[in-house]
Amino acid sequence: MIRIAVDAMGGDRAPRVVVTGAIEAARRLKEPCEIVLVGDTPLIENELRHHHFIKDLPISIIHASQKVEMDDSPARALRQKPDSSIAVAIRLHAEGRVEGVVSAGNTGAVMASALFLLKPIEGVLRPAVGSFLPHEAGVCFLIDVGTNVNCKPIHMLQFGMMGSIFVNHILGTEKPKVGLLNIGQEAVKGNETLQSTYRLLEKSALNFIGNIEGRDIMRGRADVIVCDGFVGNILLKFGESLARMIALTLKRKIGGNIAGTIGHFLIRPKFRKLLKLFDYQEYGGAPLLGVKGNCIISHGSSGPRAIRNAIRVAWNMAREGVTRHIENQIIGMKGVLSEK
Repeated sequence: MIRIAVDAMGGDRAPRVVVTGAIEAARRLKEPCEIVLVGDTPLIENELRHHHFIKDLPISIIHASQKVEMDDSPARALRQKPDSSIAVAIRLHAEGRVEGVVSAGNTGAVMASALFLLKPIEGVLRPAVGSFLPHEAGVCFLIDVGTNVNCKPIHMLQFGMMGSIFVNHILGTEKPKVGLLNIGQEAVKGNETLQSTYRLLEKSALNFIGNIEGRDIMRGRADVIVCDGFVGNILLKFGESLARMIALTLKRKIGGNIAGTIGHFLIRPKFRKLLKLFDYQEYGGAPLLGVKGNCIISHGSSGPRAIRNAIRVAWNMAREGVTRHIENQIIGMKGVLSEK
């Protein structure tokens, strides 16, 4: 049975929404999965009492006496809070007692703990966080979205490799199309870093389709989009704000009169599908790729649905052996690494 540790104290509305999401995951996953809730035991037990028919669900609790606040610095969390719910959950993974970790807590603390306790995969120069973006036909995977601001071409080559493996094994996409985010499609566009990255990707075994521009993202031209963390983070947050703006605008435009109310009733099913496509909670969280483990970082404002989906992604990563596949591919590129 795959076991997933969940930081029960992480997030704006923890532990309530985390416990609810964990229960939903335990009920809905098709194959057995033990969910280990990590945090303040009395608080977690109190939340569990609000739910019925959970006695036979594979849910357990491991106590953690400390909690990392959202405004704590990652360094402070590592030094002064070794028994935090984040640290205990990741330590369980490092010790092999669970196969994955989910946290909606302090992002910096999650990443710092993962790098310190799980360690990077040998040969991975920069672990990176990836995230899903919707497009016309489904979703694509953007990597990096904030972990690495200043990147070298070899780093972005590895982002493409890790993202391609993730999309292949988690979404089931054969030979994912990898695109490099740039200001034009020609190989000579962009700065020297992007041009060098293009050449490395072109020589790699990846299904590299060349540069893609911002307008290509929503068209679904690429399955994996490679960029540095500075650009990726801005793009991701812009996308979140754009989805919210579209939703609010539609509500205002069609809700002001009787005709609008009738129209709203008629298009509501389509409207809901549109919102679902852009809703980050559908995708659960962002995987941290390149460490020796399966770590999902969820949004601080995650609700039960996001936690449930994050657990599902962590479970899938463990089942598919994503980390092992990344390690095997990185080993195969040692010659490239030695040249850079």
